[in-house]
Amino acid sequence: MYLKACPGYKGKIYLSFVEGYRDENGKAKQRTIKKIGYLDDLKKQYDDPITYFKNKAKEINEDRIKELTIKNIDSKKLSLSSSRKNLGYFALKKIYDEIGFKEFLKIKQKNLKLEYDLNSILELLVFSRILYPSSKNETYNNKEIFFDKFNFSLKDLYRSLDYFDNLKEELQTLIWNNTKDSYTRDASTSYYDCTNYYFEVSYNDKDLIDENGNILEKGYRKKGPSKEHRPEPIIGMGLLMDRTGIPLSYDLFPGNQSEKITLRPIVKRTKSKFGIERTIVVADRGLNTSDNTFFLAGKNDDNKTNHDGYVYGQSIRGADKEFQDWALKDDFITDEIVDEDGNNILWKHKSRIFAKKIQIQRNNKRSNVTNIYQKQMVYYSQKYADKQKKERELVIEKAKDLIKNPGRYNRATSIGAAGYINNISYEKDSGVVINKNLSLNEDKIKEEEKFDGYYSIVTSEKNLSDKEIRDIYKGLWKIEQSFKITKSEFKARPVYVWTKEHIEAHFLTCFISLVIMRLLELKLNNKYYSGTIIESLKKYSCSNLEHDFYLFDYYDEIIKSIENVFNVDLSHKYLNLKEIRKILK
Repeated sequence: MYLKACPGYKGKIYLSFVEGYRDENGKAKQRTIKKIGYLDDLKKQYDDPITYFKNKAKEINEDRIKELTIKNIDSKKLSLSSSRKNLGYFALKKIYDEIGFKEFLKIKQKNLKLEYDLNSILELLVFSRILYPSSKNETYNNKEIFFDKFNFSLKDLYRSLDYFDNLKEELQTLIWNNTKDSYTRDASTSYYDCTNYYFEVSYNDKDLIDENGNILEKGYRKKGPSKEHRPEPIIGMGLLMDRTGIPLSYDLFPGNQSEKITLRPIVKRTKSKFGIERTIVVADRGLNTSDNTFFLAGKNDDNKTNHDGYVYGQSIRGADKEFQDWALKDDFITDEIVDEDGNNILWKHKSRIFAKKIQIQRNNKRSNVTNIYQKQMVYYSQKYADKQKKERELVIEKAKDLIKNPGRYNRATSIGAAGYINNISYEKDSGVVINKNLSLNEDKIKEEEKFDGYYSIVTSEKNLSDKEIRDIYKGLWKIEQSFKITKSEFKARPVYVWTKEHIEAHFLTCFISLVIMRLLELKLNNKYYSGTIIESLKKYSCSNLEHDFYLFDYYDEIIKSIENVFNVDLSHKYLNLKEIRKILK
């Protein structure tokens, strides 16, 4: 309720208490609650009638809200339709608008004959992916949980996925262009890693082949080496992240394709589209190949060194004997450093500049031999050695049980332990372990024990210190955490769409959601983990008391930090719809 002043008889100002409300169609209307009188007459009784009655309206509203609250608490019946709304998504909406998605999609939609709003659909998909992840159908059915109105059909939502697929490259570029300065993003070092996502189907997608047998388009969902050891078809994702911890770009590739060949295309494309001059690519040892190394820092056809750099993990167990002998030689330097927990620890390390011979592939032949001068670094940690020993002992116990009870295991359940067993084989159809001359591979166990606690990193950046290299490489944890967020918090898998275009659009919304979440973490000075932020945003919801009045029942440290970042007051217990709309705008 509020005070309304409007011209009355002969233009004289008349005051009355008016209430705003919405009819059954959602249209805003107002009704007069109480007539007060003409302003000139009221001035004889009050020094400032307008101020007096405005305060009076405020008092009446507060009393009325208290009455409604008590009424709701005392009520023994629940309404059939839920009146609870989430407002926590406003923080996500602020960043979404800051990036400029709405303006971008508005321009794109001018050339499309669509009866629905692409931006509205993308908003619902992104906000729901972060706060209430589910299938597209369930996302649509739950759209009323937000204050924003999403006026489109479920069919419109599915149709929009084709358009989002066509815009995925431009949207990634939009994110970079509109965040690189405002968030001081640093792409001089970038992190790359791959993961995979499963689909709840039993078959592989077929490749699209022309009449001459040439593959026009590879099927996406393919059975391949799953990081979770699942039998279902998967697709792979390669994610490139900047030094700030914010995703730069991503690629999808068929589940049966090696991740080793995915690094070069995404780095080349991202640098070109984003105008990045040079980047040091940091990746785990699985991506440390001769071709990737040469692409980043080898000599090109003009005998000039390629412009970029690399920092790779390096397997010591899988290295040549010369490298292994050098790595195990006891000539380490011992320094005292502070670990992740703030404890002072002794750190053993050494490094060398070494001319490594590599074979690179040209014209589909791996015949070109060249030298790569790289800095090779080895460090030793007793804590890491203890961890490796403990993990191996658990697997060895499993291997011993498998040898004793082979009928309990098959190809899938024997993963890990099978590597320590001699003569292991499986029945062709069932995959069950065949009980024939099984024994523990003692030689392999002794060989592995020699390398416990050692780790190696190789880099093109020969002028960096051992500690600088180590600190750069340690940043890989954040990209691994990003994959964890998409899988655990965003529930990006299993995937419930099946066409290539819809799969691409699904992961585009996951990527946008991840970017927004990382930017919000950054705004909060990386003080909170994304999972705890999401829980607070979900809890910052309210219940409708009556008409346009809402009761808020949650407020915590994270919400308080968010209100400071966006300069809004979120501590009110009661808000009307007009005040809520103001927060959302």
